Amino acid sequence: MRTHSIRLGAALLAGTAVAAWAAPAAAQSAQDIESETVLSEDASQADDDGIIVVTARRRTERITDVPIAVTALSGEELSRGGTLELTEIADEVPNLTLEVSRGTNTTLTAFIRGVGQQDPVAGFEAGVGLYVDDVYLNRPQAAVLDVYDVERIEVLRGPQGTLYGRNTIGGAIKYVTARLPDEAQVKIRGTYGSYDQADLVVSASTPVSESLRIGASGARLSRGGFGENLNLGTENYNKDVWAARGTIEFDSGPLFVRLSGDYVKDNSEARQGGRLLSGAFSGAPVLDNPYDTRAGLNVVDQEVEAYGGALQIAYELSDTLTIKSITGYREDASTSPIDFDSLPAADLDVPAIYENDQFSQELQLLVEGDRLSGVLGAYYLDANAFTAFDVALFTTGDLLGLPGLNAQTLGDVKTETYSVFGDFTYDLTDQLSISLGGRYTWDERNSRILRTTFIGGFSDLFDGEGVPIVVTSDFEGSASFKEFTPRASIAFKPNIDQTIYLSYSKGFKGGGFDPRGQTSAAPDIDEDGDVDFDDQYEFLSFEPETVDSYELGWKASLLDNRLNIALAGFIGQYKDVQIPGSIGFDSDGDGVNDSFIGVTTNAASADINGIEFEGNALVGRDFAGPGSRLTFNWSLGYLDAGFNEYIDNFGNDVADQRVIQNTPEFTVHSGFDIGIPVGGGIIDFLGSITMRSDTSQFELPGPLDQDGYELVDLGLVYTDDNDRFTIGVHAKNIFDERYIVSGYDFVTGTVLGLEGNLTAFYGDPRRVFVTGEVKF
Repeated sequence: MRTHSIRLGAALLAGTAVAAWAAPAAAQSAQDIESETVLSEDASQADDDGIIVVTARRRTERITDVPIAVTALSGEELSRGGTLELTEIADEVPNLTLEVSRGTNTTLTAFIRGVGQQDPVAGFEAGVGLYVDDVYLNRPQAAVLDVYDVERIEVLRGPQGTLYGRNTIGGAIKYVTARLPDEAQVKIRGTYGSYDQADLVVSASTPVSESLRIGASGARLSRGGFGENLNLGTENYNKDVWAARGTIEFDSGPLFVRLSGDYVKDNSEARQGGRLLSGAFSGAPVLDNPYDTRAGLNVVDQEVEAYGGALQIAYELSDTLTIKSITGYREDASTSPIDFDSLPAADLDVPAIYENDQFSQELQLLVEGDRLSGVLGAYYLDANAFTAFDVALFTTGDLLGLPGLNAQTLGDVKTETYSVFGDFTYDLTDQLSISLGGRYTWDERNSRILRTTFIGGFSDLFDGEGVPIVVTSDFEGSASFKEFTPRASIAFKPNIDQTIYLSYSKGFKGGGFDPRGQTSAAPDIDEDGDVDFDDQYEFLSFEPETVDSYELGWKASLLDNRLNIALAGFIGQYKDVQIPGSIGFDSDGDGVNDSFIGVTTNAASADINGIEFEGNALVGRDFAGPGSRLTFNWSLGYLDAGFNEYIDNFGNDVADQRVIQNTPEFTVHSGFDIGIPVGGGIIDFLGSITMRSDTSQFELPGPLDQDGYELVDLGLVYTDDNDRFTIGVHAKNIFDERYIVSGYDFVTGTVLGLEGNLTAFYGDPRRVFVTGEVKF
């Protein structure tokens, strides 16, 4: 712990010393609504002075003029760095945590500036919004996206919602696929490396006429496991994915139409955790390899299937007015055998089913005048989320004389959302501008919750022979939430190359119902002995949470645009924080938990304040011959996050004993790119170090908490001058660091099962792989 602190402190001092010269290659873009955002020197377009420009707020702007904290990574930049999936971008973005959710292969856990949500079951909304081609993904399943044929990925920090899409309280991640080229093209990209990794992506597109283009791509992504399931003889942490995309674009004068669709099928083996404690009941030892497991749950296969489509239509009504429609539909279904105890016996085994679908419609009216510009919009979302799972406590049941004890939970949640929004910027002078925006949201949530206790094995959902003995929840409820969330900012330009801004925004996330709640445990009973519906409602429901965010920032392009810097300080006042969790439940009072109850409350308020610095610097040019270059990149995030109040289940304020989960105090990244012309192309020598300070997995600190750690990556990439082919060698996590990214803790606080169930999931070990790309 002390060693990590010293190394982190030394890195911070070194970073401060070079900050005048270095700032991230993940250049600050603008808040994108429909942008062809320019990201780096290699991938950018520039004006006559070589200054990077963006069209992020529906008009062409220099990157230093945009008053918001956002990081953008171009597809070329991601490809050159060997980025393979969405979670990897968290290495480069300050105050961002992206992880594969515990016990899954493709479910996303996302936190920005201490705000997020790691519970994937129906009933809980995301704190960070994920968009694919401007379509909001309502559920986290199938959201760990592979990076291929991507134009850019943008991360917007702080509350979003006055400019587009769904309101999101913590921030937004926008995954934008590449536009089709004007000429016919075939592109083949392959990867081969450690753990038998073998990826192949083939993309092709062609113009059909002057206005019409079509394109398609297919991907086969595979890798052997980092470990083994020593009980079932299968791989652990492997990858087995098929994916495809198709696009049709029509662009004729004032009218632009884009129809796109995508499909993914993930047949990877179940990702099971590694035990951190010997089995208290069986005596099973802790395994030497943290990626190995002895999990025995196999009543369902690990499968994920997801698909969706989007239709975008934009029409220029005049030189100053454009109307745009974004229609989206998505659907996913998955089964997952989650073995909490990671042992052959069913001490705490949870086979699960997730089924989600959504339809969304968005309309925007875009205004671009000499001094006034902005957007008016309306958004609609109709989504269904179904989660069903058994909780097999067979060893506990045997102890209690209830063989095959099993608690089944079904949660069916319908969400319907309407909202109107607007955001306008007015230039008072050439140096001073103000922006005002707001959003009014109506959320309606309808939930059906059914919980049943079985004995004799798994339920019929999983082809089991269990017999239902008691229904512990049978509840149908609805709730409506509405909120106005404003945004305001003022920007001042002391000169053409700098912007200073001050902004305020409010974020909102609606309430709902915890599908794991148990109505039979509701505390109050009517005089006639019946459970009161109002008591059930209160026991299962939770209210909205809000955040008020204040931000002061400075952006600058210095030294003839060779150095780009963005610095932001912010204050976040987080109120009515939704805290989901599970507690063991002793239904017969014999001292042994024979079930569990989901308990979600608005237990907390918190202050989350911080600083972010990022930028990039072109330090040297032509130092090793014409065309050579040396760039540095740098990002730093610091968070002072803590609870002001945290009321536990017994009514006590335990704020001093709780922490903000998935939120390290420091996130640091630094890298370099040395480009040297060789033959008919250029070789890029790439290197980076990423550091994260101590991280807690849950609000209650425990043995799953991860000490600070560092990851070092290296790469060597050759690109020919005509951009016809590229070949690269990449080494990730070269010092083979072991670090926990998630886990299950049923020994700290809540105890469930007899084995002492504490299991951890780890980040990727050292990997070396070769990439190659050819364009025809």
